[in-house]
Amino acid sequence: MSAGSRKQQGFTYVGFLMAVAVTGAGLAAFAEIASHAAQREKEAELLFRGNQFREAIGAYLRIEERYQQSLGHLLENKGFSMPVRHLRKLYADPMTGQADWVVVQAPDGSGIMGVHSRSQDAPIKTGNFLLKNEGFEGAARYSDWKFVHSPSGLSQPIEKSAPK
Repeated sequence: MSAGSRKQQGFTYVGFLMAVAVTGAGLAAFAEIASHAAQREKEAELLFRGNQFREAIGAYLRIEERYQQSLGHLLENKGFSMPVRHLRKLYADPMTGQADWVVVQAPDGSGIMGVHSRSQDAPIKTGNFLLKNEGFEGAARYSDWKFVHSPSGLSQPIEKSAPK
């Protein structure tokens, strides 16, 4: 092999390494975007599921005039000739992947008036919430998003919460 041929092989090798580096950086950027999109999707699902719990708690309260003692009572209220379903199913928390919601007790301890996630991760969404979720503005963690039924229908920070 001549010296010129070796120089060309070295140039090809450097070119190949640069192409691998650029491809790796592109794939890393794509993974970051995909991860961000997946977290936004989980956030949207958390808002949907949490609001389903809030609405079911409100429906139960309107009929029974008291808070329920467990989330299971939202699935089927057998106090009537025809059982009433306030919630389709006990949803899993999309942030943890498990049905491990933290329940928020009514201030007088009479039952469950809301739920929130156990996740301590920081949310991407920090503003522009619907009116019923306006209490989530500027929250530092998903666990600060408390889906609580209150007479006004707005989420209000309630400090007293207990594990399910």
